Amino acid sequence: MHTETAPERTLTRAKLKTPRAAALAGIIFSVLLGVALTLIHISVPGDPLEQGEWLTSRLASVVLGLNLVPFAGIAFLWFMGVVRDRLGEREDQFFSTVFFGSGLLFLAMLFTSIAVGGGVLIAYEAYPEQLVSSGTYTLARAISYQIMNVYAFRMAAVFMISTCTIAVRTDIFPRWMALVGYVLALALLVSLGVTRWLTLVFPMWVLIISLHILLQKPAPAHTVPVPADDGA
Repeated sequence: MHTETAPERTLTRAKLKTPRAAALAGIIFSVLLGVALTLIHISVPGDPLEQGEWLTSRLASVVLGLNLVPFAGIAFLWFMGVVRDRLGEREDQFFSTVFFGSGLLFLAMLFTSIAVGGGVLIAYEAYPEQLVSSGTYTLARAISYQIMNVYAFRMAAVFMISTCTIAVRTDIFPRWMALVGYVLALALLVSLGVTRWLTLVFPMWVLIISLHILLQKPAPAHTVPVPADDGA
């Protein structure tokens, strides 16, 4: 009768727990980014050339939204990890490179946009009248808007497309989820100029995938046998 060794138990528990923990991280990312984007969208006008009237009345909501984004980004890295974990040996180098690269570019540009916006708020608190009248506010606001809405979320769309393509090839999640992802990604790619609210499509999609991973029955764990100690 075989008795499970300590290394075998460790490997079994890692296989059982890692995907579900990362799925929770995907849910956390979806909630935090969704709340952050909602706070920013309802507080800051969509026109990047507006004159900053919101700075006097809705500053607190924007500050809260900006402060949530770094934690959402950390959770997103864990979500990327669980997708790669589910691929295992089936990982395709080409699509995995696009998947990994687009995810990191999305995070980098999202953080850059938020950092520029945060810098505007700090400068406004120090020099409120000079900032708006100098033209610096308009430049920083336009840069932040362009990075987030033109570049960051289009990278998010590329991330969705690569993830859905991987799913179609490997069945890591249902095909209908992949097809829905393709449609949402296409909307992000071509329709971001219509409304900023379309950016909420991305965290919603991650939420769907994460809930599927969390609720899916775990596959039987495979343990790696450890050679018996022969006493030599």
